[in-house]
Amino acid sequence: MRISTAFGNCLVPLVLACGLALPSSAAAAPPQELAPEQWCERLIPRLPTVTQALCLQGGFAATGRHSLQGFPLIAKDVPAVNRRKRPLRVLLMGGIHGDELTSAAIIYRWVADMNGPLAQSMDWRIMPVVNPDGLLAKKASRMNANGVDLNRNFPTPGWETEAPRYWQVRTRADPRRFPGMAPLSEPESRWVEDEMHGFRPDVIISVHAPFGVLDFDGPAQPPHRFGRLMLNRVGIYPGSLGNYGGVHRKVPVITIELPNAQQMPSQAEVRRIWVDMVRWIADNVRARSEKDVQAADDSAPAVRR
Repeated sequence: MRISTAFGNCLVPLVLACGLALPSSAAAAPPQELAPEQWCERLIPRLPTVTQALCLQGGFAATGRHSLQGFPLIAKDVPAVNRRKRPLRVLLMGGIHGDELTSAAIIYRWVADMNGPLAQSMDWRIMPVVNPDGLLAKKASRMNANGVDLNRNFPTPGWETEAPRYWQVRTRADPRRFPGMAPLSEPESRWVEDEMHGFRPDVIISVHAPFGVLDFDGPAQPPHRFGRLMLNRVGIYPGSLGNYGGVHRKVPVITIELPNAQQMPSQAEVRRIWVDMVRWIADNVRARSEKDVQAADDSAPAVRR
């Protein structure tokens, strides 16, 4: 694959020189070949308001990729109904932080509500639980099974120096925000990045909690509000999806921060956020040409995995 990095060689002595301890690495577990009924039974106790029936109705399928602990990474494609022209492509994901339970649960609620004409005019790739190991940990964890914050593990330019420096200085080596030993060191972040390259989205929606705001990165008019959530840009972080996708790959990235990580918004608010989001996409996102995609590919950092 792409990109070479010597980050592991520079991070370890740098961290040890500062007297800090690195999170321990977990060994990869064999893949778990689970049927949808089985993975739903595992997931729904952690997904507020999601029932077994709703989980199965979502129609998600195993992608052949797995988390570090072997849990299937699941996704679903919803193609546009009208294909007379190239539809907008939307990559929608939740649960990149395993302790933000509502960020995954709301995806299942939205999938059951995709029958409007605007939503049906778009191609969707939907990834509801990017970090199943964090979600299913004994105590739900922001990080994956390696103790890595997946939303700091994407290969933004200068990651090898900027990510460890930011982690050490700005977060005071907060283990909840450890960026990993190298960009794309984790199977879950590699999966997301591969989906970005394969699907070539025109916009990325990533759901988080619990700050109750909208964040935005990239080349489009930012949304003002979705439901009660107002735009409040929270900053640029080395290795974040917004930084990597929006700033460097030139794909608009909306980060939806729900107001509570454990308790779902009301049914009416779930619907309002969805309607406002789809309308914003239709009005403000343009389909990227092959030239745009190639330019973004050429400008992206290269990483060997």
